[in-house]
Amino acid sequence: MRVVVTGSIATDHLMTFDGRFADSLVSGKLDQVSLSFLVEELEIRRGGVGANIAFGLGCLGLRPVLVGAVGADFDDYRSWLERHGVDTDSVHVSEVRHTARFICTTDNDQNQLASFYAGAMSEARSIELQPIAARVGRPDVVLVGPDDPEAMLRHTDECRFRGYPFAADPSQQLARMDGEQIRQLIDGAAYLFTNEYEAALTEQKTGWSGEEILDRVGTRVTTLGPKGAMVERRGGPPVVVGCPAEDQIADPTGVGDAFRAGYLAGVAWGLSPERCCQVGSMLATHVIETVGTQEYELSQRHFLQRLAASYGAAAAADVEPHLRCPRP
Repeated sequence: MRVVVTGSIATDHLMTFDGRFADSLVSGKLDQVSLSFLVEELEIRRGGVGANIAFGLGCLGLRPVLVGAVGADFDDYRSWLERHGVDTDSVHVSEVRHTARFICTTDNDQNQLASFYAGAMSEARSIELQPIAARVGRPDVVLVGPDDPEAMLRHTDECRFRGYPFAADPSQQLARMDGEQIRQLIDGAAYLFTNEYEAALTEQKTGWSGEEILDRVGTRVTTLGPKGAMVERRGGPPVVVGCPAEDQIADPTGVGDAFRAGYLAGVAWGLSPERCCQVGSMLATHVIETVGTQEYELSQRHFLQRLAASYGAAAAADVEPHLRCPRP
């Protein structure tokens, strides 16, 4: 099954200041701030929703096609993704902008000063899907993840025009888009991914009820935080799947991306919605136990053992013929 993943590709630059920002702020002078903080630590992490989802699919044994826009500084990141099973040949490289970057400094009170540089991400709107399909074959599903909003709308329009099944995953861009844009983004989607809050925001902004949204999408998948995930389809009862137990909770960043990767892997393997949710939840658990969105490692045997412990031996038996983790 050919899975194409469109979405943001970025790096996170995370720094730690051993002190308090508040000690350097002068009352009455906040309109003239000019400060510099000596940081103790710097972590550079690979990220971006599109890249995170593609990475997860690659770790499960698929060969997803990543679509997005980056700068000339993408070479090391490209090598990392390729080593983890991601096809990056359709990533657009800007001639003038750097890869998108999130730069954040956190003090001892957990206050943060941050900036987000969109950079090359704005050029994603120039990407057409048809040449990609000509290279790799007609996609079985195109995930349209959070990216430059014009790019997201272009991708869904092209999917409808060319008849490519697509999954809408508006995520953080829901807050930025208006109701008409969101309606255009999700109408006709084979899958709609949101969390609980985003599901309510989608209904509020579009003016569509939950039933009306189900009339316009094939499958609605809503993550429920620690309560798991719910799958709704027209004409049938909802399917609710709980979360596996975590060994530890290290960092929740990227958990939703991993769930989507696991769910789409299940779709590619022809599994039921329940099994798709279970694979997604199991992969998400690996992410929450690890600092960083792409720092987890999958072992075939361990993944199946945990899947069986959480959801039963039948679940592991259904997944085993398809799963191809990097480690045995």
